[in-house]
Amino acid sequence: MSLTKRDLVVRVARQTNLKQSEVMDVVQLTLDTITEELAAGRSVEFRNFGVFEVMRRKERIGRNPNEPATEVKIPERAVVKFKPGKEMRKLVLKLDPQDLP
Repeated sequence: MSLTKRDLVVRVARQTNLKQSEVMDVVQLTLDTITEELAAGRSVEFRNFGVFEVMRRKERIGRNPNEPATEVKIPERAVVKFKPGKEMRKLVLKLDPQDLP
């Protein structure tokens, strides 16, 4: 199950006694700012959480799944990568892979 933006807003509003509409505004502004920075090619770092970075994915040859014999040139492009912080990495490593979907 995924945590949605709405779930996050409800949880933060409950824990802070702020109105959900106020929390939604802050969450949306935060996400918009992160998106703007990444779209400008800049990384976004949250200490003890992780780093979002724009990386270059090199041009490569792929295959058409409907026609596996056909090679398709996939052009170079920009992609977003997330590198988790140490604490998050430690917590995720404790998960039992058998419990994951």
